[in-house]
Amino acid sequence: MPTRRCFSRRSFCSAWLLALAAGAVQADEPYPTRPIRIIVPFSAGGGIDVLGRTIGQKLSEAWQYAAVVENRPGASGNIGTDLAARAAPDGYTYLMTANTIIMTPSFMQGVTFDPVKDFAPVMPIAIGSLALVTRPDLPAKSVSQLIELARKQPHKLNYGSPGTGTPHHLAMELVKQRAGIDVVHVPYKGSGGLVNDVLSGQVDLAFVPVHQALQFARAGKMQMLAAGGTRRTAVTPDIPSLAEASGIADVDVDMWYGLYLPAGTPQAIVGKVNAEVAQILKMPDVVKSLSMQGLQPSGGTPDDLARLTRDDLRRWAGVIRQAGLASQ
Repeated sequence: MPTRRCFSRRSFCSAWLLALAAGAVQADEPYPTRPIRIIVPFSAGGGIDVLGRTIGQKLSEAWQYAAVVENRPGASGNIGTDLAARAAPDGYTYLMTANTIIMTPSFMQGVTFDPVKDFAPVMPIAIGSLALVTRPDLPAKSVSQLIELARKQPHKLNYGSPGTGTPHHLAMELVKQRAGIDVVHVPYKGSGGLVNDVLSGQVDLAFVPVHQALQFARAGKMQMLAAGGTRRTAVTPDIPSLAEASGIADVDVDMWYGLYLPAGTPQAIVGKVNAEVAQILKMPDVVKSLSMQGLQPSGGTPDDLARLTRDDLRRWAGVIRQAGLASQ
């Protein structure tokens, strides 16, 4: 299976795919002919909201019809995702979401959508890398030392997350399982309090977005032991990836963001949206805007996102079951 960062190369270099998609649409009815809504199943102001608004603005400019972001937060993204799943498959409702779409079905009760059956994947949009950080005075100065410390003191160290079931929480559960360590989860309601408590030394370790951790690590206010799951990030080339630092290959903790349409949307429309967004992701101002949010444009084909959705649904379901977090 190709790495996720191969999506970028594949998408941006596959001119034949874009031409094929454009040709398919020309044989059909014109699209779009009215405004589009982009459902973001999280609150305004976060990285995924910026992502949706950035793509929406560029689509509006290209197609001369408004592409408006509609924030529908709640239930870890489930409310907005369910709304998108039940929308008419006519190409006028998009879902811009994170990999929580494949985590919550295994984690939460009452999820009414199927991430594989209820959506037509358009493309992977971006990667958001996580950094493994610790309080500034923790004796462990590397991931291997941290693992050794945790093994010697089971259930003594704690880790924080922005909330139970978040990608940050499940990333640490994955590390616990692969490294064979036992550290205590301290859930927060959001990232603000968590970061403050790492800085003050009340929380031993956590996963936080690389761009958020970088400023504190450079100031010596927290330690950054690893950045990125399987590969180093562009903004921290001197910091080892988690896989490098731990010696464990299967620790891909990076968050990903994808664009979906409701299942049953005509393939001609899926192809046209894919081709247009692929061009948008190459624009220098878009790359800069996403970089400020700690996001790296990825891109790819509908099949890439379909495969990623299926594979990660299965992968994280296993992690969730082993952690004893699976919904009943």
